[in-house]
Amino acid sequence: MMNNTFILLLSAAGGCFLGVFYFAGLGWTLRKSIHSRWAALWFSFSFLLRSSVCLFGIYWIGANDFLRILACLVGFLVARTIVMKLTADSAFACDSETHETKHAS
Repeated sequence: MMNNTFILLLSAAGGCFLGVFYFAGLGWTLRKSIHSRWAALWFSFSFLLRSSVCLFGIYWIGANDFLRILACLVGFLVARTIVMKLTADSAFACDSETHETKHAS
């Protein structure tokens, strides 16, 4: 029983790692593509790379065990929440508020 719990915790940790990779990569792509002539290429290749790595990672971590796949996906969603909270205060997220304040003064 203890061994199974440890494996599920490792699967959730692996899902967190994959989630951080995916959503931090998405944020990096957004920042790079804003001023790029080839924004569509940035988004396309970034999406293909991030999705491929995450799907392969979930497949590898899950190892055909439903509970391991579920733990990995829960870890992925936890990482999404963490990345969203950490990046909510970034300059990119607050750019519209700064822009509105400049017009008001």
